[in-house]
Amino acid sequence: LDDNPIVYVNRAFQKVTGYASEIAVGQNCRFLQGEGTEKEHIDALRDAVRKAEDIGLTLTNYRADGSEFRNSLLITPILDAETEEPVFFLGLQRDVSRDREAEVRAHMDDLITEIQHRVKNHLSMIVGLIRMQARTSERPEEFNDISRRVESLQLLYEEMTAARVRSNEDRIQLGSYLGRVAAAIAHIDGRPGVRMNVDVAPLEVETDTAVRIGLIVSEILTNAMQHAFIDQRSGLVELRVTATDEGGVRATITDDGVGLPDGQCWPSETSLGGRIIAGLCEGLNATLDASSGAVGMVFTLEVPKARD
Repeated sequence: LDDNPIVYVNRAFQKVTGYASEIAVGQNCRFLQGEGTEKEHIDALRDAVRKAEDIGLTLTNYRADGSEFRNSLLITPILDAETEEPVFFLGLQRDVSRDREAEVRAHMDDLITEIQHRVKNHLSMIVGLIRMQARTSERPEEFNDISRRVESLQLLYEEMTAARVRSNEDRIQLGSYLGRVAAAIAHIDGRPGVRMNVDVAPLEVETDTAVRIGLIVSEILTNAMQHAFIDQRSGLVELRVTATDEGGVRATITDDGVGLPDGQCWPSETSLGGRIIAGLCEGLNATLDASSGAVGMVFTLEVPKARD
């Protein structure tokens, strides 16, 4: 896009800068600059973006109220898998106004390693999903689904950060992550009278496995919250995650909604969500069963050897 406008900011960005998402999205990030912003850093950023290179530095930026803060910034390009040209730029920032410079350098080194080995690969997957939806969509509002999928990965990286504090292993607490995904969906897509209960066992899995399980669970929970309770004043969605034999994981999602119409199956191979779920299940060697319960629906995801 011309001038590299911001296309997404999370809540942490809004908290640090004081700018609401509605104001930030669509602008180039230079709107955070001011009189005290170092020219040599601005030039270095422009050069890195022009060359599609990673860059990490600390510069002076300004909040919405005019106050300045020291911004520890990391920018890295997200490349198109086919053309290897930059499609987006991912920016991570941290207010380090009170940090010592040596601590900032160490933190940035850790972030660069994390970005190169994990974040870029996973966000490239999201870019692929955006491309799939863009080819078939005539309604811009459908891209709200993409924001939810990005939010799921954002929660994952927060869990990754916590895991790095505990150990250097490439594993996270699946139960904690799925619980946060469920809470986010209940907040975004919830409505009065519809409750969500979560019962998750404390299971550790590899990060890549958690990515796929989290996106599948996100698709199912969102579908239930949006469609299961049409014309109902109340309802219940439940997520239960347990360990199975030989290192497996089972995620069961139930609702007491209206169920599927006669003759309709879910997930549908003709819908984007259905194709996403099918691809994710194939990558996990997992099975997903959708059946009618006494009321509503029961979804059972079986992931073999997920905890190996």
